[in-house]
Amino acid sequence: MYIICLQPIPSEEGKLQLKKAFNFADKVVVVTGSGTGIGQAIAKKFAENGASIVLLGRRKEPLEKTQTELKDIITNLGAEGKIRIFPGVDVSDEEAITDMFKTVSKELGQVDILINNAGVSGPVKIFTNSNFAEFKECISIHLTGTFWTTLKAIENMKKGSKIITISTFFTEENKFEQRPYRFRTPYTSAQGAKNRLTEAFAWELVPDGIMSLATNPGPVHSDRIYKTVYPKAAAEFLRVGGFPGLTSMEIELVSNELFDEKIKNTDNKLELASTLRNLLSKTQEIAEKIQLNTKKMIVDKEFLSQDEVAEMVLNLASEKMSKLLNGKIVPNDRIFYPTKPIIGTLIQQKETNISDKVIVLIINSSSEKDHKRATMIANSLVKKIKQLVVLTKDSKDLTHYKDFHSHAIDLSNEDSMKGIFKVVREKFSKVDGVVLLTGEHNYGLELKSLDRKQWDQLVENYLFVPALITRESVIGMSPPGAVNEPSLFKTSKGSVTVIGPDAPVGDKISGVVRARSEIFRGALRPFNATVNQELRDVLKSQIRQYLLLGGNIDGLQPDDEKIAKAILNIISESNNGNNQTILYIDES
Repeated sequence: MYIICLQPIPSEEGKLQLKKAFNFADKVVVVTGSGTGIGQAIAKKFAENGASIVLLGRRKEPLEKTQTELKDIITNLGAEGKIRIFPGVDVSDEEAITDMFKTVSKELGQVDILINNAGVSGPVKIFTNSNFAEFKECISIHLTGTFWTTLKAIENMKKGSKIITISTFFTEENKFEQRPYRFRTPYTSAQGAKNRLTEAFAWELVPDGIMSLATNPGPVHSDRIYKTVYPKAAAEFLRVGGFPGLTSMEIELVSNELFDEKIKNTDNKLELASTLRNLLSKTQEIAEKIQLNTKKMIVDKEFLSQDEVAEMVLNLASEKMSKLLNGKIVPNDRIFYPTKPIIGTLIQQKETNISDKVIVLIINSSSEKDHKRATMIANSLVKKIKQLVVLTKDSKDLTHYKDFHSHAIDLSNEDSMKGIFKVVREKFSKVDGVVLLTGEHNYGLELKSLDRKQWDQLVENYLFVPALITRESVIGMSPPGAVNEPSLFKTSKGSVTVIGPDAPVGDKISGVVRARSEIFRGALRPFNATVNQELRDVLKSQIRQYLLLGGNIDGLQPDDEKIAKAILNIISESNNGNNQTILYIDES
């Protein structure tokens, strides 16, 4: 007599019970930057809960390793999730992201959850010495990558889908408290804008039933923070502050070599002089001090683990939590981070004599409204100062400024901007102040309607151009050679004033319009905070960057006369000692 034992085929009810055991069974989850670190930890959490995972990143090997680990998790749990990898995909790459979502749609169907996690540390360098190409790359990955990946995911999402964006604690906690992060201007700018972008998408996607939220993890145990950010920050402290026996340029050259993986073993692979060995030791000491100081601001003095961040994201992706927190930026850092108040509404000081000042007025716009404002500013300045130089981005706009010393120039071109500041200095001996009008922004346009060219233009107008002009302005106001010898910045004086973008105008302003208006204002606020912390606390310079944000909460038209008056007070240096550098000029 033979007894044949067959494995029972699960009934439909059994299959349903199995799916219920996995909170994200039948869900397709896209995790950007998922080959290592936080992204990998998040992917594992979703795999443990039955989801199909799309992994993408720039490096193939980490993605393949993660894919193998996730498949093992799914097999061991008896889940049915699938794993698909897309190596060589940079989130800032328009074509690669577009093609990836087309493939995902064909192979896995609609996307249920997008986790915007991809990021880079970016340059860890004081802004006066930052590489502009690296600045743009950092913004492109963090901000543009988040925008474009979200846009393409939305096209492949249904009602109930979720977008969760990983941001950072080192940016604005809200619109009125700024958290500067010295040596990280592109990083803080991108994160500030990314938080506001999350809110704007939440408002805009309500009719589609898609939720958008973000979380700001605090310091997380990771190779990036220990092996890249902290050591590079320590090296920058030494470059600026000095080290016995080495010039600032030599410190920079040596530090760059020390971060090369090939010579990590300095005893066997590189014969370092005693001075260089001491520099390495000091760099390590400062890096550890930075880490310790950060821990002191956390209630239990512990950084989050990557697994804890992943658990948090998993919870935010649940039906209940995502609905409760839709449109919110969830702070999870637990950091008690004291900051100086830098936001105000009015400069009250009286003007002083500015007859010896050389001022550069820059108009990054072709709108009649902005030319009218710029002309008013120019007329208020020209009779009171030594020289006014007006720069426009289009030669056609020079007709507005025929009564002034004016030039048309490519404001986003690094060589052009370096060249024009050199010419102004050679002709007039110095630059005392720079005023930049960022231009108008149509808040009526849906984010969903923007093509990549339109978005890239917005990023250029409100981030790349202000950053480039701020850097070149500060260098132009400082003694020659200050870039290579930071101690020379201590004698520098002047002001850089960025005007706009304005608040929305109208009798009844919708929430979605207000949210869109904050995206690039939300980039410029943390940029201002970080730049001024570096100018004031690191370089000991008397140069300040100001951000004037026109318009008010009631939707009234900005008062151009008030803006012109504020600029006169800033240029007169009567505002020295006032820590307020972000001014809501029409709220006073």
